[in-house]
Amino acid sequence: MTSDTAPSHPHEPAWVPHVMWWHVYPLGFVGAEVRPDVPVVDRPVEHRLGRIADWLDHVVALGLNGLLLGPVFASSTHGYDTVDHLRIDPRLGDDDDFDALVRAAHDRGVRVLLDGVFNHVGRDHPAFRALETEGPDAPTAPLFGIDWSGWRPGDPVPVGLFEGHDILVALDHDAAATEDLVVEAMTHWLGRGVDGWRLDAAYAVPPAFWARVLPRVRERFPDAWFSGEVIHGDAAAIVSASTMDSTTQYELWQGIWHGIADRNCHELAHAVERHDALLPTFVPTTFAGNHDVTRIASAVGERFAGHAAAVLFTVAGTPVVYAGDEYGWTGVKEEREGGDDAVRPEFPGEPPAAVPLTHAYEALIALRRREPWLHRAHTDVTHLTNTAVVLRTATADAAVVTALNLSDDAVELPAADATRVEAGGGDLRDGTLRLPAAGWAVLSR
Repeated sequence: MTSDTAPSHPHEPAWVPHVMWWHVYPLGFVGAEVRPDVPVVDRPVEHRLGRIADWLDHVVALGLNGLLLGPVFASSTHGYDTVDHLRIDPRLGDDDDFDALVRAAHDRGVRVLLDGVFNHVGRDHPAFRALETEGPDAPTAPLFGIDWSGWRPGDPVPVGLFEGHDILVALDHDAAATEDLVVEAMTHWLGRGVDGWRLDAAYAVPPAFWARVLPRVRERFPDAWFSGEVIHGDAAAIVSASTMDSTTQYELWQGIWHGIADRNCHELAHAVERHDALLPTFVPTTFAGNHDVTRIASAVGERFAGHAAAVLFTVAGTPVVYAGDEYGWTGVKEEREGGDDAVRPEFPGEPPAAVPLTHAYEALIALRRREPWLHRAHTDVTHLTNTAVVLRTATADAAVVTALNLSDDAVELPAADATRVEAGGGDLRDGTLRLPAAGWAVLSR
């Protein structure tokens, strides 16, 4: 793509530097059956979205001000096999339940982000079912890039599958019909009050598709924010070509996970440096856990969960907390049917009492709230060994210093001009920070 034809990349909305998300997988959260036997069309409406609303005061108490909802649209099973982008999944509730949740969030100053599954649909989607009965004459045939040569009525539809999953049918992103479908879905729910979209499997969709869709959506909703799920590839190039505002920062997540779990701060430092290199192009969406990966407390060990949170909230990015991580909940993802269940559990009816890690999250979020410049500030590695690292994130006028000790012995580390401890625990004297075994601290200047 030449500079003459490259899409213009808009500035992210003004509210984004101040938002921090609490990420919920709704079907698991409310205790819905993820692999039901009853077809979607026959399911009764179960009014469960209120269970998420009951946790909004907890979200606000943490200091967060965003609710990132996983799939809420009608689907056959886990939510990512959509059958209707304009209908709330009956296992969660109906339009009124959704409107009530959005209203409850906005009344508390909490923005709402939806999970847009626009790379593929479920096999039960009416658009695909029409192909099975009408073949290439179906009015919805343009949604799917199908080679009909040699096909005869009664043959299986030779459709592309998303990453080999039998229940997920890939859409044709060169087709105007797909573009219109996605624009309609996005604008419908933005019109109902949501603030933006997480774009599921954005890495599998040509950036040129988003470059056609997102400007159309922004014409009506210029303050909407779009963050794409990008697991691999050149994130800066994808953002530039697609006009997305952000992408998920899996490389930093891996650096946090492996760096802490393997007691290898060099890997963490390398990930932070590469993270910094993205900032001239865009601000990544950062996280230490999500619905697709092993819980961070299980990945790094429960005594190091605070270390991961400290990095998340003190480097640049738009931070996302996976619901339950603030309690140190555990869960291991496994590669089998139902292997996600442990990291997508049902939540209790009301938040449990805070634990020490919860209070650590509160302190880190409060610091981030007071220092919104952290959203796009660069981080320097000022001290580095295998088991200790000091990160200094700063502007000309302010600095935040994060010190991690992964060893079983106390250490003394340079405080990098910081003067007070904001979170964690350490003894700061005369420019030196003493951390206990497996300790961490976040300092300010």
